[in-house]
Amino acid sequence: MLKPLRGITVVDLSRALAGPYCTALLADMGARIIKVESINGGDTSRQWPPFQDGHSLYFDSVNRNKSSVCVDFYSAEGRDILSTLIAEADVLVENFKPGTLAKMGFDSPRLEELNPGLVVGSVTGFGSTGPLKDDAGLDQVIQGMSGLMSVTGAGPGETYRVGVPIVDITSGMVCAFGILAALLGARNGENASRVSTSLLETALNLSAFQGQKALSLGEAPTPQGNNHPVIAPYGTFATATETINIAVGSDKQWKAFCGLLGIPLAVEDPRFIAGADRSANRQLLTELIEAALTAKPAAEWVPLISGAGIPCGPIYNYTQALASEQVAALGLVQHSQRRDGSELPLLRGPLSLDGEASEILSPPPLLGEHTTEVLMELGMTHDDVARLEREGRVLCGPASVSAKIGVLR
Repeated sequence: MLKPLRGITVVDLSRALAGPYCTALLADMGARIIKVESINGGDTSRQWPPFQDGHSLYFDSVNRNKSSVCVDFYSAEGRDILSTLIAEADVLVENFKPGTLAKMGFDSPRLEELNPGLVVGSVTGFGSTGPLKDDAGLDQVIQGMSGLMSVTGAGPGETYRVGVPIVDITSGMVCAFGILAALLGARNGENASRVSTSLLETALNLSAFQGQKALSLGEAPTPQGNNHPVIAPYGTFATATETINIAVGSDKQWKAFCGLLGIPLAVEDPRFIAGADRSANRQLLTELIEAALTAKPAAEWVPLISGAGIPCGPIYNYTQALASEQVAALGLVQHSQRRDGSELPLLRGPLSLDGEASEILSPPPLLGEHTTEVLMELGMTHDDVARLEREGRVLCGPASVSAKIGVLR
């Protein structure tokens, strides 16, 4: 695949999910990601389950195509290493609480001194101002405080969290977008050195029309289970076998759908003529539709309805989804091997350029796997690195091939 960010170096101080998701996307597009981890265990997600042979699959899921350097952030030597890396980088990504970077010795004036052209991308919980700016913000807490949980659930009063850390993930996407905007803006004379978002800002922007309803009408939306909150029929429907998803989004599709189900009279029924009518009479409509759908199994209905141009599909678990023919055709699952020889299937990134999909060029790094390699690139000798490791200032994982070659030369 084309690598439009080739030549861009990112120093990644982030951990857990939002920041690492951001830098994974940048890595997919060709940026070099130098993940600088704390000598006290590295990225916190390395300790989070699920595990496979001692490896955190949580960590592995968002750290493809990166290098790992492990240093003592608060030692003089560690700060010197980080200063040199920052001075030579294009981007710095962090998701600490506000003020943490300054405590490490890298406040805005220091970063400006080290690298005037540096773009700093930050993700916080609640933003850099306001009464909650110093509070810790995690995905589920923000889901609750942003209103996202209030519209997710079986019905009014039954709120659920989204089953994946959706706010962390989308905050990482937003930060990556902001970083790219800043890099592009520099070419156009629109220089932005600080790019920031927060979990709260991103989560509220996910509200779309639900949030707009609250803003404009003063009405708080409630959970609608698996039904679309304003469009019908649009949700899950029982068949003779499994439940399936069907989304009838227009009057044209509604007429075609009624023909497929053998209920042509529903088209002229005053309760169902317009979209607003169908939404107002959703329960009656669902009963009518399911009475027809239960005559055939899901395996027959899905291709029939989809073939008519109406969005429709089965409800898979992740094992089924990852094993589907469409996922295989897209090459979404790629196979890699960790430095220790263990096999690791990974999802590639979601972007393609000119028809070529993003690639897994290297597996998630072991802690400190590239410390020796990167420090030698900065001008240190193998003896220098060995001394720093003996003194507890850096941690060197399994030496990379390129580092070994450098030593032999």
